[in-house]
Amino acid sequence: MISQQVAGRVFNFNREVKLTPAWRSRSIVSVAVGEGDDVFLVHRGSDYYPNVPWTRTMRGSKLSKVIIGTVPDDEKFVGQFGGQGEAAGEFTWPVAVALDNQRNAYVTDEWLNRVSVFDKEGNFLKIWGKAGSGEGEFEGPSGIAFGPDEVLYIVDGRNNRVQKYTKDGDFLGQWGKGGLNAPWGVTVDQHGNVYVADHENHRVQKFSPDGQPLATFGSYGTGDGQLNRPSDVAVDPDGDVYVCDWANDRIQIFGTDGAFITSLLGDAREPSKAAMGIIETNPEMVQQLHEMPDQAAIGRFSFPTGIAFDPEKHRILVTDSQRGRLQIYDKVKG
Repeated sequence: MISQQVAGRVFNFNREVKLTPAWRSRSIVSVAVGEGDDVFLVHRGSDYYPNVPWTRTMRGSKLSKVIIGTVPDDEKFVGQFGGQGEAAGEFTWPVAVALDNQRNAYVTDEWLNRVSVFDKEGNFLKIWGKAGSGEGEFEGPSGIAFGPDEVLYIVDGRNNRVQKYTKDGDFLGQWGKGGLNAPWGVTVDQHGNVYVADHENHRVQKFSPDGQPLATFGSYGTGDGQLNRPSDVAVDPDGDVYVCDWANDRIQIFGTDGAFITSLLGDAREPSKAAMGIIETNPEMVQQLHEMPDQAAIGRFSFPTGIAFDPEKHRILVTDSQRGRLQIYDKVKG
């Protein structure tokens, strides 16, 4: 077992989720934890064709529901929702997913500037939102998260703000202009405090539920506690903060006071089953794999985009987006 022990915490690498062809995607950008072993994944399409508008070729954009148990190979594809397109219930550039208390799934689409809602069985319920900079309008909605009171927080990326809504899409308030720069991911802790991955400011900002600034941590760089375009953030019940340090290819962990604790670099030891199926049919790829000077490199994160903490199983789920897989760590108190 690969393990890190630091500051009274132990982080054990659980496994890389071995994706099957049914739910394989080269770009898994967001993850949300449901009931039991249910996990929801946002897949962004990545197929392009010359002389065709990219919005018509982004095949693979979807929301999928999978079961991920606590032991390796205990994974099952349940189904997928949505699909590429602009009609109700379809996606062009989906970004993130959040679940309400009934496990309805809310998915942001930063191209269509809207939120799509599905029930836990994948049935489409409704859409809301439109392009613009006014109240209740979006320009590139990305991160989305529910607070403990079921208030919905949505990062409005190109408008450099966070907006608050009811679960039915009624506008409640906003903040952030002048202090956020292309914000991306968001999460809410058990006290209702809101954490925003301030992407182009290379930091995480913490706010009260009403948008009052509480703390800021991180600065541009590659050292411990420094960030390079953070994309998402999660908080566990102990108050530890997990940040997708996107352009530094790592997860950084901070304490409740913003002090740096440690980094996770990715510890998978082999490609996924789907990837191995491709590799084994191509002799040149097999040879290149064996000739890699650093075999550990195949297990490292490559632009990790989304992260979630499962409070019931005390595990961290990371979307290793460029490698089309999840990596999972267990947190144990030392």
